[in-house]
Amino acid sequence: MKLGILGTGKIVEEMLPMLVEQDVEKVYLFSTKRSEEKASMLVERYHLDGHFVDFKELLESDVDTIYIALPNSLHYAYAKEALLANKHVICEKPMTSTIEEARELACLAREKKRILTEAVTLYAMPAVMSLKEHLNEIGQIKIVSLNYSQYSSRYDRFKEGIITPAFDPSKSGGALYDINVYNVHFAINLFGKPKDVDYYANIERNIDTSGILFMDYGQFKLSAIGAKDTSAPLVNTIEGDKGYITIHSPVSRMTQYTLHLHTGEEYLYDFDEKKHAMSYEFKRMITMIKEKNDQLAEEMMENSLAASEVLTTARRKAGIVFDADKD
Repeated sequence: MKLGILGTGKIVEEMLPMLVEQDVEKVYLFSTKRSEEKASMLVERYHLDGHFVDFKELLESDVDTIYIALPNSLHYAYAKEALLANKHVICEKPMTSTIEEARELACLAREKKRILTEAVTLYAMPAVMSLKEHLNEIGQIKIVSLNYSQYSSRYDRFKEGIITPAFDPSKSGGALYDINVYNVHFAINLFGKPKDVDYYANIERNIDTSGILFMDYGQFKLSAIGAKDTSAPLVNTIEGDKGYITIHSPVSRMTQYTLHLHTGEEYLYDFDEKKHAMSYEFKRMITMIKEKNDQLAEEMMENSLAASEVLTTARRKAGIVFDADKD
């Protein structure tokens, strides 16, 4: 893989040390001219192959895959341009601002016979894959409760009137899209697309700083809390009529879970290999693109489309409007 990375933010800084362990032939960075100095520093620090400030020049280089780690509102435009240039695309979550954008990109990727995939850690994590295998042991699912509450330092600035992309509706920010998105993907990975959704959000300056998402699966119900204006000890539970499962970490970073049966038996499943959570997903995505595994790519795309539909529907029901809704 010859990879072009768009962005120089926190997620990129976390990813670059991990990429050393991956089967990547070349890595280039793309930044704005404002971030050029930081990009040059990252290129030097991690011995990357180059740096671009012109996206068209990057697309004309020898890269075969574009990784998009830009503000949410920019995902669609850059992904579309990359696909039109016959590049594979890895896009940070959420894939797009709206379901309409996601569907358009999915159609374009299929037309161009290129892989478009959303970077969400949990799909490839050993603990999540194990949990799926043991889920039926707790019987018929009745209630699922997920919580990712993490106070953001940017919220202090937000209250002072300094709006960063994570809290900016024009940048497709907010708690649902920034943090609760992990709970949405976790639910879809385990249970598929829900029958209906509702979102009850705490809204300030036209954006959700926290909220509770309800997903109706017919035979069972799921609640997902995502908060950037509070913090609390995290516990996620999946309750069935024969037992329950507890996860004491964000689902996107889970390395273990405990299976509790009504018989009194308890089983701890621990997969803490001291690896960065992103290493599993990148290995999977690199292999998928290298081997042209279209079946896996299509499965992942269907999950992303389902997640995008949940996010878009829930957000619009809560009255949160993005610039992308106005186009």
